[in-house]
Amino acid sequence: MGITHRARGVLRRRDPELTMPPGTRNVVYGPALPDESTVHLVLDLGLRIGEVQMASGAGASDVTATIIAVVTAYGLPHTEVDVIYTSITVSTYRGTDLPPITSLRVVRNRSLDYTRLADVEELLRRITANELTAAEAYAELDRITTAPHPFPRWVATLSWAGMAASLAVLLGGGSTPLLPLVAAGSTALVDRVGRLLNRRALPFFFQQAVGGAIATAVALGCYATGMLDNAALAIAASIIVLLSGMTVVGSMQDAITGYNVTAAGRIAELALMSAGLIAGVVLSLYIGLRIGGESVGSLDAQSLGRAEVLAPALHLPVQMLAGASTSACFALASYAPPRPLLAAGIGGGVAAAVHSLLTLIDVHTVLAGAVATTVVGFIGGIIARRLRIPALVIAVSGVAPLLPGFATYRGLYELSVLGSPTGVATLMLAVATGLALGAGVVLGEYLAQPVRSRLGRLERRFAGPRMSGPLRPANRRID
Repeated sequence: MGITHRARGVLRRRDPELTMPPGTRNVVYGPALPDESTVHLVLDLGLRIGEVQMASGAGASDVTATIIAVVTAYGLPHTEVDVIYTSITVSTYRGTDLPPITSLRVVRNRSLDYTRLADVEELLRRITANELTAAEAYAELDRITTAPHPFPRWVATLSWAGMAASLAVLLGGGSTPLLPLVAAGSTALVDRVGRLLNRRALPFFFQQAVGGAIATAVALGCYATGMLDNAALAIAASIIVLLSGMTVVGSMQDAITGYNVTAAGRIAELALMSAGLIAGVVLSLYIGLRIGGESVGSLDAQSLGRAEVLAPALHLPVQMLAGASTSACFALASYAPPRPLLAAGIGGGVAAAVHSLLTLIDVHTVLAGAVATTVVGFIGGIIARRLRIPALVIAVSGVAPLLPGFATYRGLYELSVLGSPTGVATLMLAVATGLALGAGVVLGEYLAQPVRSRLGRLERRFAGPRMSGPLRPANRRID
């Protein structure tokens, strides 16, 4: 069971009834609640808003604080919220004479649509500012959740392709013009095939396996035909694109804030999707070794070594531009509106620049990634508050350029092709890097919060790393 929290809209006051014998008192804290139909409406409103946040990758603490703010704004000050990875439960206390009203909503669909998340954030601001009645807020939420994506699906495909091309440059392939094109083409193909498989309800594990196999096969084919002299970077770029939508930030946020059940669920999904990706890459490498023989077997010595030499040699402006392009393309592929899109690009550029500088002075890659994402989380937290955009968009997008796709591929190559046990250590380095990136973003957001003494009473109860939801406690409202 997840961790629960109780929100009290007003302080409890001593009441003579509390000293009366049981059975002779009716204990009700605070003002009278709205009628039962309004209570059901408000609880469902809070649940649906929380569902949008969970589907977008928000942490359980953000979802809890959001629902508490919504129900408190509409006159339900005594509400319990229990969030786990697949469901949200809300129960409001109505005194000792009446049973509590409890509602449950299962989170089934998980798709990134940052326009929808931004619209919900704006709706939440209006709710906590007492600008809408419960019925008006419910109608507005229904409009937001049923609206189509802001632009066609092919724009997202081109964005994923642009992200792969940017990653190929960022990883050290800027000197080979064909490399970004191959990475972009294979990623676009993976996206369209994945969309087709998703329509047929193929489990995501197998979709990841198919995506990893296609990306690896295309890169190996281009390498075998002489179109590429460095297939490793093309594969690594595609791997990062397939890893980018996963909940690294949300997992670390839930673990750090104490929502261990939700964190375990996110980590289990992350591990399963990564395992599918690994299976696809290894399968293609195995088949390529059988077909290509020595040409594929020499891939490690020729391309992996060259990638390590090229990456630090790139100039800082190129690294910054490639990082900004990577994050902006990811945000665009996730249907981000203009302001969050621009902020995401800034976050990616800062992350890539800081990581590059630290790497050039021989800082370990895990520490460099953690420091870079801490800076992104800190800056993103400040920008998000000023521009009134979800900090989650900047956090997730800013991590994308630094995801350990190259280390993941190299570890898989060492294990599956070379048969070297050092591949295990390389994969563990990739895991450590991913955890460091998520922890760094959460720490940066924590450091960007206002001074604790300036927070309201409700916000202090949920103070911690916040990526989404209300920035201040709600004003109580009774309709």
